[in-house]
Amino acid sequence: MITAIVAHGQNYEIGRNNQLLLHLSGDLKRFKALTTGHTVVMGRKTWDSLPKKPLPNRTNLVITGANSARVEGEGAQIVLNLEEAKAWVKNNALTRGIFIIGGEQIYSHFLGDCDKLLISRIPQVFSDADAFFPRYEERFTLSELVQCDGYTFETWI
Repeated sequence: MITAIVAHGQNYEIGRNNQLLLHLSGDLKRFKALTTGHTVVMGRKTWDSLPKKPLPNRTNLVITGANSARVEGEGAQIVLNLEEAKAWVKNNALTRGIFIIGGEQIYSHFLGDCDKLLISRIPQVFSDADAFFPRYEERFTLSELVQCDGYTFETWI
């Protein structure tokens, strides 16, 4: 199963200057609980933004290009382009949980392959955001909504 997991603002904002817009403790704990023991797929900028590398107890698949030397030797599995990453994900999706964790280009590239979206919707507009999650409402149906402290956690299938 391929799942995109993301926190976004009212206008689908996900980041600014390669950083999360907001650190929601409960959301970060949920992210860890859901992704532990599985594969997380990310771009090199997302990798660079992680405070601890690799994310522990997960296979970290990093999509990179010319900057691959910056990732090697740090506990990540590296693929050199989006096509190689897509092939790896499709070959492994039946035997392991795969979570797409960003950034913008990676989400856009994999959205059509996702079986599920786990969205933490923050009821706030971040006018200085420079990265956005793609629109998804036409492809997916909301199946569950849970009110959390300051945001909603939504499951789309």
